[in-house]
Amino acid sequence: MDHRSPRTSELLSAIVTAHSAERIGVGEIVHALRNRAFGLSILLLGLPNCLPMPPGLPVICGVLLCLVGGQMVMARDELWLPRWLANRTISRGLLEKIVNGSLKLIRRFEGYSRPRLPYFSSPSARFVLGGLVVVLGLLLLLPIPIFGNLPPGIAVVILGLGLVERDGVFILAGVVATLISFGVMGLLSWMLYQGALAVM
Repeated sequence: MDHRSPRTSELLSAIVTAHSAERIGVGEIVHALRNRAFGLSILLLGLPNCLPMPPGLPVICGVLLCLVGGQMVMARDELWLPRWLANRTISRGLLEKIVNGSLKLIRRFEGYSRPRLPYFSSPSARFVLGGLVVVLGLLLLLPIPIFGNLPPGIAVVILGLGLVERDGVFILAGVVATLISFGVMGLLSWMLYQGALAVM
């Protein structure tokens, strides 16, 4: 079977094992992603929203996703980070928690994933996908409690994995998951609005 090498799980594991310092620079992480920086960045920014993480992290992920998606819309070949962001660091423990907590699921995805339907990972398709990533990033900024960040987080992860593996089937699944997350987030927002009206 035609799998990309190294696989997504191998690259994510290598990011953690390649750094022994207690804190790792964001710019170092992006550099380690090599030619798959866009897809893996999207995947990494989606994963925390599917796992138990500190409050406020979805907002940070949402802002960064807007930055990554915007550059996809502009058809950039390399992911650019402003210096203030590239110089920021995150704890190695948090990165390990994100990566290790997701490896089992990612490896399961990899069992079904392979490069196919190349049009959906082409430059013209990336323009549309970048716009979807921006919208998903904005959804993560919404202050919806409990599991409000989960639907867009799942959509982001599927899109990211599809882009990394150049798998058009997974990319299409990510588009469907994005549309579903729009509906779920819209329903949750309406329920919160109705609840606020009821207590006024």
